[in-house]
Amino acid sequence: MAFMTRIEPGLGELLRHLMEMVDRGSELRYQQLGLDYRPRYTPILRAIAAGARTVTEIRDTCHLTQGAVSQTVALMIDASLLERSPLPDGRKSEVRLTARGEALLAVVVTHWESIFAAIDTLEGEIGHPVRKVLSDTIEALDRRAFSVRLSDAAASRSAYPQRN
Repeated sequence: MAFMTRIEPGLGELLRHLMEMVDRGSELRYQQLGLDYRPRYTPILRAIAAGARTVTEIRDTCHLTQGAVSQTVALMIDASLLERSPLPDGRKSEVRLTARGEALLAVVVTHWESIFAAIDTLEGEIGHPVRKVLSDTIEALDRRAFSVRLSDAAASRSAYPQRN
């Protein structure tokens, strides 16, 4: 069997791994609390609690794509946490919490406070403001897309001869 050299993980790999670790920890805590809850519901519930009424408003409130919001809303409708009804203009529909969704929201709000406290502790432990770093990174990529940065990096690398 050939020996494989360890490679440094890329940004996407690190972010996915971090997200998996956070989601697994949250899922375990939800199970301990006896809740049938998925971490992916959180941005949707938080947006609705903040006043968002449509998928577009939810998307604009949180940092998810329209597709991700629509998929999660559909899962939450299937789980009887949300219901959908047409708005008067007929072009869009409103999503709102069901009684079951309202009851769940009342319970998970307290858990969210624990999540932010745990993040504060984590940031203190590592000495880096993780949320600020990630927010700043997102803002920088909004100003200049990663695809543009990749093209620029490739162009600058091709300007120099490759070393053997």
